[in-house]
Order: sequence, then structure tokens, then C-alpha cells
Amino acid sequence: MAADASIGGERMAVMDESPDALAAAGSLPRTLDVARPSEHRRIRLIGEILVVFVVLPLVVTFLVYGLRWPLFVVLPPVLAAVIAMLVLDPSFRVRRELRSGLPARELIAIVGLFAVIALLVAGFMASEMPQRFLAFPRARPRTWAAVMVLYPLLSVAAQELVYRTFFFHRYGPLFGARRGLAILANGALFALAHVMFYNPVALGGTFLGGCLFAWRYERTRSLWAVVIEHTLYGWLIFTVGLGGYFFTGIANPALR
Repeated sequence: MAADASIGGERMAVMDESPDALAAAGSLPRTLDVARPSEHRRIRLIGEILVVFVVLPLVVTFLVYGLRWPLFVVLPPVLAAVIAMLVLDPSFRVRRELRSGLPARELIAIVGLFAVIALLVAGFMASEMPQRFLAFPRARPRTWAAVMVLYPLLSVAAQELVYRTFFFHRYGPLFGARRGLAILANGALFALAHVMFYNPVALGGTFLGGCLFAWRYERTRSLWAVVIEHTLYGWLIFTVGLGGYFFTGIANPALR
């Protein structure tokens, strides 16, 4: 942390440059009023969280199920608006976020954990839900292949920018050193974003996934790490027959 300084009697901004602060890779050093928010600022930030991560998902759910608006029409403007808040924030640099990189050991850890979970999930589906197992790629191989390509580009990247980068950049100071609380809160809010699917599989799966991605991002501050990890689990879900629980845009034959 930089010390107080003054030049010609003018007090300079004091910066908190602690490497242990909850932040995004693209976050610039914070002034103390941001790093240690006052009660007024904390209330405002909590209000923002409620609007962005609670009210908006509920509004999207109403528009999709109440007014029958297509999800692909409703969701992109919402995600774009939040991403615009992030990109236009003068205390954030997109280039810095994208340069975060991904150490080889972290990639190995991501792939290793995924391999174990994938084997367990695939084994369960093959044993307990054989009619759904691999139904999507078998029945609609071209559509499945398109999902494999487009999912990380059109869905994962935006979700991770909003729920990991934006969340930790904007609201990290609210949690101070309480990393576990920040991770659990992030997982819960990520699950709430999937309330529109109206099933416990989506809510439970996205809570666990959200906690995993938040934990990974907090440890690495790497957007690439969580994009890759999120993509792997999304591919798994759509391949083994669970896609219909998490996505309304494809008539998955596994759930017919």
C-alpha cells in the first residue's frame, strides 16, 4: 500500500496495491475509498448487486416465461450492458485482463479435475439414464457440433466477464479478506441467473460450477482459466444428455 503523500500542500490519492485484495486481473490499483468502502458506498454496492444479479435475472425469467420472449433476444442486451459497465470503468483495463495468461500447471489442474468429474458424470448417465446418454450428439450431430463451437464464443466468454471479472473487480472490496464468502456469494448469484430453467439440476449444478469458477478466478485472476474450465463442463453437459436442463434454445432429444 502506498503511503500518504502531498505536493505543494495538495493531498495525493492514496492507492491500495495489496496483491491479496479481491480484484480482477484487469483492475488497476484502487484508491483507499474504493478499497475500503465507507458504509454509504457499501450500501450502494450491495444495491447494485441486488439489481444486476438478482432483479435482472428475475426480469429475464418473467420476459421469457411470462411474456414468451425468446431468450436469445432478452439475454444479450443484459449481458452487453453489464460488460459495457466493466469496459467503460476507468479503473479497469481490458488489455490487462486479457493478458492474465494461464500457467501450464493450472491448465493441468483444470483438465485433471475435469477428467475425474467427467468420468463420474458419464458413468452415472450411462448407468441411470441410458436413454439420454449421448442422445444429443447421436441424434443431431451437426447441431451438437455447432453448439460445441458456438457455446464458448457466444455464452461462456460473456458469462465469465460478468460473473467473475466484473464481480471481483467491482464488488471485491465488499468482502475484504473473506474469500470464502465471496466465492459462495458468487456461486449463489450464478445459480440465480439460471433460475429461468426451473429445475433443481440447473440450480444445483450452476451453484457448484459457479463456486468452482469463482475459486479458480480468485486464485489465478485468469479469465482464460475460467473460460476454459466453464467450456469443458458445458461441453460435458451437452454431450452426456444433461443439456436440456441448462438451455432452452435447443430441443434436446435426450429430454423428449
